[in-house]
Amino acid sequence: MLHLSCAIVFVGAAAFEVFVLEALHKRIGPEALRQIEHAVMARVRSFMPIVVLLQFLSGGMLFDLRCNGLSCVGARFSYFLLLKVALALMVLGIFISAVWAGAQGRMNACRFRHTHRIVLFLMVVIVFLAKTMFYL
Repeated sequence: MLHLSCAIVFVGAAAFEVFVLEALHKRIGPEALRQIEHAVMARVRSFMPIVVLLQFLSGGMLFDLRCNGLSCVGARFSYFLLLKVALALMVLGIFISAVWAGAQGRMNACRFRHTHRIVLFLMVVIVFLAKTMFYL
């Protein structure tokens, strides 16, 4: 349940940033939007690292439960699970890169927008795999 809850928060935050914050660019002036984005990102930065940490810790525990180490490799289920893990590691790499860029002051609007779009796409694919892998 923890893993699913963290996934909902993570995907929801990415979806909010892509579908809501990006849409505001056309309706709100640049200075007001910069203040809104700054406030939203400050709030997200306060809890998202904990969510991501719990997501990966619980995911690792679930992997060990479902796969018993790597003993499930070779079954159809394991191919979907390993693909899901690979995509999740990509998301983690992008997340760490974005946090690092933000800390270094190198997170510009273009990078911000593309980072969230890519993460949202990968997370949607992961959720799709998670939902379908038990039925194949």
